[in-house]
Amino acid sequence: MVEDLSGDSSKGDTNSEAIAGEIAELQRQIAYHDDRYFRLDDPVISDAEYDELTRRLSALLSDHPSLATSAQIEAVGAAPSELFAPVRHRVAMMSLDKAFSYEELAAWRERLSRLLDEDPASVRFVCEPKIDGLAVSVTYREGAFSEASTRGDGITGEDVTANVQTLCGRSLPKRLTLGKEETPALLEVRGEIYMPISAFEALNRRQGEAREKLFANPRNSAAGSLRQKDPTITASRELRFWSYQVGELIQAKVKASLLRLPTQEDLPFSCHSESLKFLLAAGLPVNPEIKVVTGLEEAFEYCKYWESHRHDLDYEIDGVVLKVDELSLQRRLGATSHAPRWAIAYKLPPEERTTKLVAITVSIGRTGKATPLAELEPVHIAGSTVRFATLHNEDQVALKDVRVGDTVVVRKAGDVIPEIVRPVLELRPKDSEPWRFPTNCPSCGEPLMRLEGESDTYCTNVNCPAQRVQRIVHFASRPAMDIEGLGEQRVSQLVAAGLVANITDLYSLEKLPGKLAAMERLGELSVSNLLKSIEASKDRPLHRLLVALGIPHVGVTGALLLARAFGSLDRLMKASTEELAALDGVGPKIASGVVEFFSLPSNKQVLSRLIEAGVRTEESSASAGPGSGVAGGLALGLDGSQSLAVGDPIVAAGEPVPQILKGRSVVVTGTLAGLTRQQAEAAILARGGKSPGSVSKRTFALVVGSEPGSTKVAKAEELGVPTTDEAGFMTLLKTGELP
Repeated sequence: MVEDLSGDSSKGDTNSEAIAGEIAELQRQIAYHDDRYFRLDDPVISDAEYDELTRRLSALLSDHPSLATSAQIEAVGAAPSELFAPVRHRVAMMSLDKAFSYEELAAWRERLSRLLDEDPASVRFVCEPKIDGLAVSVTYREGAFSEASTRGDGITGEDVTANVQTLCGRSLPKRLTLGKEETPALLEVRGEIYMPISAFEALNRRQGEAREKLFANPRNSAAGSLRQKDPTITASRELRFWSYQVGELIQAKVKASLLRLPTQEDLPFSCHSESLKFLLAAGLPVNPEIKVVTGLEEAFEYCKYWESHRHDLDYEIDGVVLKVDELSLQRRLGATSHAPRWAIAYKLPPEERTTKLVAITVSIGRTGKATPLAELEPVHIAGSTVRFATLHNEDQVALKDVRVGDTVVVRKAGDVIPEIVRPVLELRPKDSEPWRFPTNCPSCGEPLMRLEGESDTYCTNVNCPAQRVQRIVHFASRPAMDIEGLGEQRVSQLVAAGLVANITDLYSLEKLPGKLAAMERLGELSVSNLLKSIEASKDRPLHRLLVALGIPHVGVTGALLLARAFGSLDRLMKASTEELAALDGVGPKIASGVVEFFSLPSNKQVLSRLIEAGVRTEESSASAGPGSGVAGGLALGLDGSQSLAVGDPIVAAGEPVPQILKGRSVVVTGTLAGLTRQQAEAAILARGGKSPGSVSKRTFALVVGSEPGSTKVAKAEELGVPTTDEAGFMTLLKTGELP
């Protein structure tokens, strides 16, 4: 540190005053947002932005301890609402410290090592998904449900007994399932009440149909559903409960509390993992994804796994909780004023952020569908920079009441297209006005039409330039004809230059190399590569062509089923609605759409020109008829995410695939060494089988790879469904039978 030789201390005083002012302002903001989140269930910033505020405050207090005497971060949650009677927790419901990187987890481990004087590599941790719900305390007396309360500020919560009681018999037991000797006089269990994602989506659909306000996210809908004065409203919502901690346990003669860190003799278990087994035996739901690991490296692997698999679950998680397993070590570590030292929450990268809505435009798709899009101030979410978000349709814009100039909450979950969740009304400009859906197409100027009873709006001009561009882009896309170098920008150039008017024109471009090269930023090499890619697309199998044509209701999976069943375009075009609907996985809706598509003279003309250009119309080069399958290109991801790269793992390319799994459902979980998940599912489909995403009593077998979903494995065990490893799966694909 350089000494100030001037002797002027006013600079230091000024700096301290500024820092103290920032600390006070951060405290004010955090208290405000705590109240919005915990008491009102109506946050105005994302979790990530809240975390940034608390991390900044923690850093300031750490760097300036002299200013920390009256500004410690000790609050947990927020003061309880006046709507419910207050309940003082016998054992405080503490918060958790947070880590956002491996380095921060490692620093926590080093602190543990210093306090315990233990080899950190030998410490066992219990790893649990951090459920994004509402923390509650539930008490059983003499084995029967007695009372329940919210966390509140950690010391005092809200009495929500009547509301939580509506979960008894559904997600909570009315009575503990323990023998008379094992049933404690009092058991207080801590856990999280949440709303499954599927239930949340169904609830919002009902809200939308009733033209009522949509819920922001599953956490807010769960909290709002639970904190109702009328328990019948809570009962009407699909809420669930995961238990994760024994808060207090009173046996006949012994009283003990885990959070008071008793001696091992006081409790019927010595580890946190054993306490979870106790809760499970008592009939309380315990998350099946919980795992005990040794050392931080294994714990971090668990964290990274859920970072990429969080959307495999039907509930939202925002992190992973790590807890020291041994209760004796927990007791030695103790707690700070607000959090136990023996636990930490590793936060997953945020999927929600707030940003400004700059403009609302309307995009015209290949079918003429007009979709409102929000143009945003760029914001980094879930590993990428987001500049645009979908607003779905006119009704959704009206329901969410988003306006230009609003601060909005934007969500990007995994690979899902970013969407605006809601506006932050408190930050809305006073002069804002509701956005109105345009009456004319922004591309061709023709009127936009919304059919009665429909939520979508369409441009009905089939010659609309925007539709033409999007039809060609779809035709050239990866899950369709996979024409490399023919994205939206290039297609727009070709259409604007008058070189391409429809998909068939692509196969005439080899006659126009000079005109192609004359286009802006398209040199001779690019022209050559583009023409080679167009030529290569002629040999794509039939199911790719079916995807490319954009037949109503026919996606990648449906196209593969149709191509496998009929083998050639000629046979498919001659099929009746009844023949198509009889196919397993097709049904009347797809069948009628296919027949209608092929009956239109304009579509027949397009197909005739494609055939003249040399586009392949069979699924394989070998003769194939109804009921036969093909090996070529079965590595296509059924979600359209991968190109046709690898063939069937058993049958040689061009050879028919025997239908040895016809009518059988085979579920795949975990990672296979020799196949991607999409390749494995495609191989099952090629043999006439089905590959659903969940296990049921109709499942023929569950293929278990590395790092499988424990829910599927547990379900298979419960239903007696056979399981097999990757080697057994190969035998199944070869013989149709399990080894």
